[in-house]
Amino acid sequence: MNIIVFGGSGGIGAAILKQIRLRYPSASVFATWNTQPPADELSGDGIQWSQVDVCSEQSIQTFSQSFDKVNWLINAVGMLHIDAKGDAAQMPEKSLKQLNPEFFMKNMQLNALPTLLIAKHFERALKHDESAQFTTVSAKVGSIEDNGLGGWHSYRCSKAALNMAIKNISIEWRRRLPKVCVTALHPGTTNTELSAPFQGNVPDGKLFTSQYTASCLVDLLSQFKASDTGKFVAYDGEELPW
Repeated sequence: MNIIVFGGSGGIGAAILKQIRLRYPSASVFATWNTQPPADELSGDGIQWSQVDVCSEQSIQTFSQSFDKVNWLINAVGMLHIDAKGDAAQMPEKSLKQLNPEFFMKNMQLNALPTLLIAKHFERALKHDESAQFTTVSAKVGSIEDNGLGGWHSYRCSKAALNMAIKNISIEWRRRLPKVCVTALHPGTTNTELSAPFQGNVPDGKLFTSQYTASCLVDLLSQFKASDTGKFVAYDGEELPW
């Protein structure tokens, strides 16, 4: 069993890797990082690491050429804010007045585009006779139907675009890769660097550890069948509206 986790050095990605190593000790596990190297505890745990820029088609294509067969492919790359000092810092917009074109495009570049590029170049490795999983960590705030609060323009738009990409891929592959289950997963609010500035408004019991979130997501992936393709599913198994 070959499993790839893009963004394996991030909060949720690293926790997913730990769950996979625990549950599937005989699997061949591959993970990517770009700007954040993997933690020491993961760098020596039988995981084969590669530095891949998910915004670069050439980088993804080169990485894909190492694989003839992939059973699970998980994209855990994403951004919500830019944690920096001074004018370089960017938080999700509370109003249109705060919209910054460069920040908007950065969200689209990191949250939406990589899944399409990964699908394009890993289609060959996913096309085989066994069931396979192709999933991306999305977010409930990308649901147009569920949006009752507004705001967070760049993040919401990029996650909505990601969800459309997942739906498109699932429709195309239903014809040509019928054994691949394509899904978008909502992890809930997880205690990571990504959510850290916004945890004060999280209801009691709804801020999850990365270990809990990863356990829920791996549970889902282990249960999904090809007939579940094209779904947007929350950590607790609830199917979400697009």
